[in-house]
Amino acid sequence: MTDRAETWVAGLATARDHYQPENLSDLLVRLARTRDRKVTIRDIAIALQDRSFGAFLLVFALPNLVPLPPGSTFILGLPLIFIAWQMAASPGGRVFFPARIGDYGVQPETFEAIVNRLVPWMRWAEKLVIPRFWLFESRFAERLIGLLALILAIVVFLPIPLGNWPPAFALAVLGFAHSQRDGLGVLVGGIIGLLSLAVAGFVVYTAFAVVAFVI
Repeated sequence: MTDRAETWVAGLATARDHYQPENLSDLLVRLARTRDRKVTIRDIAIALQDRSFGAFLLVFALPNLVPLPPGSTFILGLPLIFIAWQMAASPGGRVFFPARIGDYGVQPETFEAIVNRLVPWMRWAEKLVIPRFWLFESRFAERLIGLLALILAIVVFLPIPLGNWPPAFALAVLGFAHSQRDGLGVLVGGIIGLLSLAVAGFVVYTAFAVVAFVI
């Protein structure tokens, strides 16, 4: 085989490996088994690299999908805004956290116990969300996804009655699909996101209309 052919084959292998990344569940299991010190948020972001945007969007979107006391979205929405803003504005790479947040971590045995609880659910979800139709490799496409995620995160943050759950669900779908390099999942998440924005807009419009009628 000539040098040019070998280079071409190596390039195909690299592209294939990038298109079909390691499953999040396998990556977390490997991280849990190879650490002999505290596992920090920064360690996880470094392990995920450019997939960290989607993974952390998923992590911080999930708590918004369960019933919480009023005002909780003010706290839970801020990390989503922070991550989505980086996704839309940064030149690429991975999520960067302030030192105080990035240094937060748990002991390896605690991290392994958490991973062991999550892995069965993740592996079930990974049968549905798989690497396919990945058309978002360019930085421009990444910024578009980040911009939509930022708008959705802002809506999650705002105190809109019944308007926070749909965008949080859209962010969870977007985040997981992005981390798995599932182009179809990203498109589905984007459609859900646009529909959720329409619902939130309708709720706000209706509220203002009712207030104006009463006044």
